[in-house]
Amino acid sequence: MRRWWMSGLLGAAVILLAATASAGPDRDWSASVAIDAPDALADQPVHIRLYGIPAGRAVTVRLTAAAYDRSQWRSQALFTADGTGTVDLDRAASLGGTYSGVDGMGLFSSLVPPAGDPDRVQFLPLFPEAAASYEVKLTVWDGRRAAGGRVLHRIWTGAGVTHQVLTPGGDGLDGVYFAPPATAHGVAVLAFGGSEGGNGEKYTAALLASHGVPALALAYFARPGLPGALRDVPLEYFDRAITRLHELSGLPVVLLGFSRGTEAALLSAEAFPRWVRGIVAYAPTDTVHAGYPSGAEAWTLHAAPVSPGTRLKAVVPLLAIAGDADGLWPSAAAALALGGSGARVLIYPGAGHLVGTFPYLPAGVRPTHPLTGAELDMGGSRAGDAAARRDGWPRVLAFLGAPTAP
Repeated sequence: MRRWWMSGLLGAAVILLAATASAGPDRDWSASVAIDAPDALADQPVHIRLYGIPAGRAVTVRLTAAAYDRSQWRSQALFTADGTGTVDLDRAASLGGTYSGVDGMGLFSSLVPPAGDPDRVQFLPLFPEAAASYEVKLTVWDGRRAAGGRVLHRIWTGAGVTHQVLTPGGDGLDGVYFAPPATAHGVAVLAFGGSEGGNGEKYTAALLASHGVPALALAYFARPGLPGALRDVPLEYFDRAITRLHELSGLPVVLLGFSRGTEAALLSAEAFPRWVRGIVAYAPTDTVHAGYPSGAEAWTLHAAPVSPGTRLKAVVPLLAIAGDADGLWPSAAAALALGGSGARVLIYPGAGHLVGTFPYLPAGVRPTHPLTGAELDMGGSRAGDAAARRDGWPRVLAFLGAPTAP
């Protein structure tokens, strides 16, 4: 009888343990994902917390987003839930993955392509005139099981922002103008890039308009109807763009140039000062360089070439931003040389040539040039550039008189 009773007790215990195991933490828990702003501007940080995880459990958090070519970029980080079953990405250290340490936006800045070297490519969603936002999916993984997730939208054009495509016509301008619903600030921005050509500053212009600053993203070569290379580009083209932007916005203009574009900005402000009230110069130079990729002159003024070696100067208020590890040219020294009376200079340690503009859109530091196919060593690191953009962008908005939050 006793033996039967013990046997029955052991059997019940086995059944109880089996039931506990089948309904244990591997099967019955799910993470709640709290995000303060799941739909936010692409340059805004979000704050993410995970709840409902067994205390001390290791979980992997993944982020996925589609680039313009539909390739799926991904980042991930490994965390350990605290004693309350919480992971706060602003406070918890990533123990492995595409970034390490404490960084609340590390998953966004460390996205990598599905194949190939992350240092060779840049994550580019659809241009803002084609898609007002891009989608990001966050998933919490417990081993091989998805235990929770959320969808976020990173917005280029905020509520009420409109855009107008300018195509080469009477004034020959090629660009996209982004206008806020109401102009609450005192300047408009003309934004243009460097030796890569085309018009890559549309994202920047769209975000500026979402912060209340009218902005025109301008192409000046390597587009139909424009010079095929950075050679013999007339500075009068920038004067027409400045005038057109003033007519569209009714405001004076700040020039935002990147790399070789800083030459055009500084030269144009000196030659055509009527509407120009300031310059933002990313990875600047203080000297005119030859054309690219050939050795001819890059710029002309009144049909005469601007000689390589010509010294540049700031004749309007200047914000110069550079990385101390620039691999293309000594932009930090140039920024300091340009930094005269009324200028502000920001030098970021560990950042390279890709020190700007807005944060949270990862870019490799050894990209392939879109025109020549050559690999370029931009210097710095992805993490260094990301930190510089995160700190520098709010300072650019402040320079323009715009709030950091719309």
